[in-house]
Amino acid sequence: MDLFEALYTRRSIRSFTDAAVAEADLETLLRAAMAAPSAGNAQPWHFVAVTERAVLDAIPGIHPYAAMCKTAQAAVVVCAELALEKYPGNWVLDCAAATQNLMLAARGLGIGSVWCGLYPQQERMTAMAGLLRLPEGVAPHALVVLGHPAQEFKKIDRFKPERIHRNGW
Repeated sequence: MDLFEALYTRRSIRSFTDAAVAEADLETLLRAAMAAPSAGNAQPWHFVAVTERAVLDAIPGIHPYAAMCKTAQAAVVVCAELALEKYPGNWVLDCAAATQNLMLAARGLGIGSVWCGLYPQQERMTAMAGLLRLPEGVAPHALVVLGHPAQEFKKIDRFKPERIHRNGW
């Protein structure tokens, strides 16, 4: 798929078929996530791939906007090992870049995705860390729910020229 087609047609997909997400596709998504830029090339990220039905079904009890996990076949929780970051606080940006790469790769493979934020909601972060048994010093940043879409990818033009300023405001 053309890069710009993927960019312009990527949508939050919340309705999935019951088809499994192939392990090879999950690896492709994780490789794309790890190709993201990071401050000082620290690459502080870790990823928890979730495919067990019991874990997917438990997530909506942690995240109020993640009900789609009940029908999804996979999810990835993007985390940061805080000791790996070179510039304190940049782990949030690093993980956001990895999350976006993962979602664009999913679109390129025809896999639906939706980003459910964990950071900065401390109660969600703590609960997700407990569910996934994250070690001390690893912070969950984002939940990306994945599956084969049961809805269309639609192109929506969100370009707003009035939001562009040149050489100053």
